Order: sequence, then structure tokens, then C-alpha cells
Amino acid sequence: MRSKTGFGEQTPPAIFSLILGMFGLSLAWRAAAHISVVPAGISEALLGAVLIVFVIAAVAYGRKFGRRFGVLVEDARILPGRGGLAAFGVCFASLAAGLVPIAPEWAERILYLALAVQGGMALLVIYVLLSGPKEQRQVTPLWHLSFVGFIVAAVSAVALGKYGLAEAIFGATLAAALVIWAVSAVQLLRHVPSAPLRPMLAIHLAPASLFVIVALGFPAADYPLMALLARVFAVLACLILLGLLVSLKSLLEAGFSPMWASFTFPLTAFATAMLSLAGQTGGVVERLIGGVALVAASSLVPYIAVKVIRMWMTGQLALKTNAAKA
Repeated sequence: MRSKTGFGEQTPPAIFSLILGMFGLSLAWRAAAHISVVPAGISEALLGAVLIVFVIAAVAYGRKFGRRFGVLVEDARILPGRGGLAAFGVCFASLAAGLVPIAPEWAERILYLALAVQGGMALLVIYVLLSGPKEQRQVTPLWHLSFVGFIVAAVSAVALGKYGLAEAIFGATLAAALVIWAVSAVQLLRHVPSAPLRPMLAIHLAPASLFVIVALGFPAADYPLMALLARVFAVLACLILLGLLVSLKSLLEAGFSPMWASFTFPLTAFATAMLSLAGQTGGVVERLIGGVALVAASSLVPYIAVKVIRMWMTGQLALKTNAAKA
């Protein structure tokens, strides 16, 4: 008899949101290695470990999709599933960024694969939003993953010297992020999300941090505007983080849930942004903020990872996130 929550039968796409944060931790440690005596091997070991988890999760979800194609749309209609599927595409972009100094040729191939997968997932989300109830079309922080998540591909694009591609991605995702931030701010003034959904508010930190990372990758002499934008978004990221810290009690009110994965990738992105900025400016403040963020991320991400992966292995993650069953 097959289990009701079999490994390949009801694989929850929400697991990819956590894996994205784990990839982010690897990139944050690499940024730390660039400005300190921290060995690059830590980042590479983390990247290898996370890649194994990602492959297992991707194969498991592939088995589920192979059993019944309709699960993709069904998962996308549920909020955690929609975010997880968007994170799935961003995971490829994070992997590409991690591979740039190790295997640049593979990084370039995975970069284009990431853009294709992210584009497919964005189209899926648009279809689900347009074909579903009007209430589901409300802007949520998860929209950043679907429509701004392409910015992660620009991290490897600038590192590979593909500045034209990176600039195009930067401009398009910046426009999308500004719209999502503006609409979300208005919504937040009118109505505070229910306690179980509040951890998603942390996702607003991710785009600001990623804009810093990408902007810093451009040659400052040739792209002076990017150098300025890096500092502008660094300030914005710090302000968003400050707001989240002030509201931390409210964000955690519902207790632990799979939604806590929403804390992982924004925090690792922020740590990477501050450490990268410190590497270019030599700023002590940026180095201190980035170091504290890295320590926090290195404690929080493994804690959440252990709990969520355990839930995944026991089938509870599928049940709690209402994942579709093949």
C-alpha cells in the first residue's frame, strides 16, 4: 500500500523555499571568505551539501509530476506551493551563482536554464492568478519570488561578465519590486496579515539585498549609477531589516511553521549584500553588520532546515502546506 504522504507521491514544493535559503547561506559564507580569513572551503562544502538536498527534492517532485501533470497547477493554486515552485526556479539561479568561481562553464549553462525555469514558473503563476478566484490575486510578498526572483540570475551574469544581460534583468526586476513594495505597503497600512502568514513579510528584504549584490558586480568606472544604487539599496535593506526586527514578536506570534523558510533566504541575501559592500568599500560598519547577519543566518537556517526537512521526511510538510497528491 502506498503511503498517503509518499516521498514521490505528495512531495511538497514548499521544500524549495527552504533549499533556496540553504543555497543563500553558502553564498553568504563565500562573501565572508572574500573579506576575511574564513576559508572558501566552507562555502564550497555547504554548496555541495545543499546541491544533494536540491537534487533529491527535484527528483522527488519530478516523480510526482510524472505520475500526474495536473499537480503542478494544483500546487500553484495554494500559497505555500506557489512560493515553493517560484523558489524552485530561483534555486537554479543560486546554484549558478555558487558555481561561477568553481566551474564557470557549467554556471553559464545553469544560468540560462534558471531563466527558462523561472520564466515558466512565472507564467504558471500568472495563469493561476488569472484563472482562479479574484481574492487570490491580492499582492503578497511571494510575488517577489515569482516576478523579482530573476534578479538572482543577474548575480551570476555579472560575475560571468554578461553585463548587458544583468542590466536588463536588473531594470525589469527593479520595476517589479517597486510595484510590489508600494502595493504591499498600502495593504499593510490597511490590514495586518494573519499571524500564520506574517513570516512572509520578511521576503521584502530579499530584493533590496539582491539589488545591492548585483549592482556591486558591475565595474564602478563604467557603471557609476550602479555604484550609487548599491548604496541606496543597502540603506533600504537595513531599514527593512530594522522594521522586521521591531516587529519580530508579531512575526513569530503563530509559532514555528513551514512559513519560517521565508526568513532564510532574505537573511542570507542581506548578509551577502553587507559583506560584499564591505569588500568594496572597506567599511567597518558594513563588515560588522554583515558579520552579525552571517552569524544569525548560520544559526537560524540550520535550525529551520532540520525542522522542515524532518517534516518533509515524515510527510507532515505535505499535509501542513496542503501539497497536491499525484
